[in-house]
Amino acid sequence: MSVHTEAVPQSTSKLRSRPVTATIVLFAGLAVLLVGLALSVSVGAADIQLSTVWEAVFRFNPDITQHQIIQELRLPRALAGALVGACFAVAGAIMQGMTRNPLADSGLLGLNAGAGFVLALCFAFFPGLPFMQLILYSFLGAAVGAFMVYGVGSMSKNGLTPVRLALAGAAVTALLVAISEGIAIYFNIGQDLAFWYAGGVAGTKWLQLKIMTPWVIAALIAALLLSRSITLLSLGDEVATGLGQRTGWVKLACAVVVLVLAGTAVSAVGAIGFVGLVIPHIARSLVGVDYRWIIPCSAVLGSLLMVIADIGARMINPPYETPIGTLIALIGVPFFLYLARKQRREL
Repeated sequence: MSVHTEAVPQSTSKLRSRPVTATIVLFAGLAVLLVGLALSVSVGAADIQLSTVWEAVFRFNPDITQHQIIQELRLPRALAGALVGACFAVAGAIMQGMTRNPLADSGLLGLNAGAGFVLALCFAFFPGLPFMQLILYSFLGAAVGAFMVYGVGSMSKNGLTPVRLALAGAAVTALLVAISEGIAIYFNIGQDLAFWYAGGVAGTKWLQLKIMTPWVIAALIAALLLSRSITLLSLGDEVATGLGQRTGWVKLACAVVVLVLAGTAVSAVGAIGFVGLVIPHIARSLVGVDYRWIIPCSAVLGSLLMVIADIGARMINPPYETPIGTLIALIGVPFFLYLARKQRREL
């Protein structure tokens, strides 16, 4: 991962980077995210004022029902949404930079479906597994899904183009989802898997947050450490190699980070797609192509999207909840079709 110090400035100076805009996006995004978290905690079947939320957080009284609702249900739910949004967005950003594929996303490339498939096997054959083991199995499932997608996509004589990879991802995802549903029907675990397919942060507990947070923080820190190398990879393997990058090791490290992020997110909230597709493109349009800015901005914007989507899921049809995955798909599907049309010449 060494870089020749004399060559880097000449090559990277041409990159469009907007550090001032990126700084504004980060601080403004964090401010809006804090407001969104406060609203997320106050919105629900029970109408709770923000002043009560403040008291429940900083002066918790277990004898007050509203304080219990906030502490045990809404706070972990809101924080889980923020963490998972960052996971999906950063995973998508890394995949797009590493593969130079604008259609890369953990949902479109089979990682989410692979994790869900292995979770179905766990529910069927090993019921009652602790959440920590479910996370580890999700990592394995995400790797299986990615391996199948790249294997199918590489079978073409014309190479592995972005659109062809997305089509392979759609085919593998459909296969894994169909097998998972078959397992659910045969072993009568459909109710357990329904949540994972719909996607959502309802029911997240502090124990789950306690287990997943170290994984997420470690993976996000690793992504930041790899961000400079990802920027060079986004210029092409030949350029990165010429600048002294050990592209094989960098890609391996990136793949591990993506598997941790996607596996942790899917094990916590289910297979929510399109966050990792849409958010990195928005971040790039705002801050340029330097992944030292794209990754942190993607994390903040992804968190914000998930928190807002969770609020919308509770407000569209109260007291019932709309699946978060459905709301995000309303944005993600048109965006995917737009990107696919731009890549149509590569089919």
